[in-house]
Amino acid sequence: MRPSREIIRSNEFAYFVSTQTEGRKPFFRHERWARLMLATLNHYDGTGYKLHAYVVMPDHLHLLISPFESVEKAAQLIKGGFSFRAKRELLWHGGIWQPGFTDHRIRDVEDWQEHLAYIRNNPVNARLVNDGAHYEFMGMLNIVFPQGLKPTGLAAEDYVRAKARTLQSEARIDSPQGLKPADFITADVRAEACTLQPESSLTSSGTAEAVHFQSNSKSNDNSKGSRNSANLIQEVEQ
Repeated sequence: MRPSREIIRSNEFAYFVSTQTEGRKPFFRHERWARLMLATLNHYDGTGYKLHAYVVMPDHLHLLISPFESVEKAAQLIKGGFSFRAKRELLWHGGIWQPGFTDHRIRDVEDWQEHLAYIRNNPVNARLVNDGAHYEFMGMLNIVFPQGLKPTGLAAEDYVRAKARTLQSEARIDSPQGLKPADFITADVRAEACTLQPESSLTSSGTAEAVHFQSNSKSNDNSKGSRNSANLIQEVEQ
């Protein structure tokens, strides 16, 4: 038994949604049907959901949407809205849709790109066209990954930690090579203070040496004066 679908009443998530026609009848092989499906998708874009990408195949369709309320509400608008318009505009009174739909909540950028590629390649894999760009009933409207999407399930904590590590790495890479981390500023100041102290000691030592030199100079001058006086006395006596 399939577990009940979680109801998310916010637009913080994007979903890959798929649904099929009743009995896999190729209704959308007819251009009028396919164009009415496009008109229905565009009608609710901006009111029931944000439409990122879509492909309308002959007997099914794939959508990438961000519901404004819930994914169930968005699917109801699309399928119910188309059935109402098909009855009125195409005069169709039979069944159109297989009951229910499948959905997948987008987890991250890689998951987003994978499902965009699936939509883009669907017509090619079905051999409807050789190049997906030539398929008329496909649209890539808002394919930039929504930055506001949140991670799901138990991966949320890991996502936050990984993001923090990424920011730290980017900070180290972007920092100028000559700058040092703030944690080491105090240590640098202390180290420079220790470096300045020996320089101060050298200055003091230099002053002491100057004083010692002056004292020696005075002593030498006194000695010379004493010798000159002695010589003068000896000359007088002679």
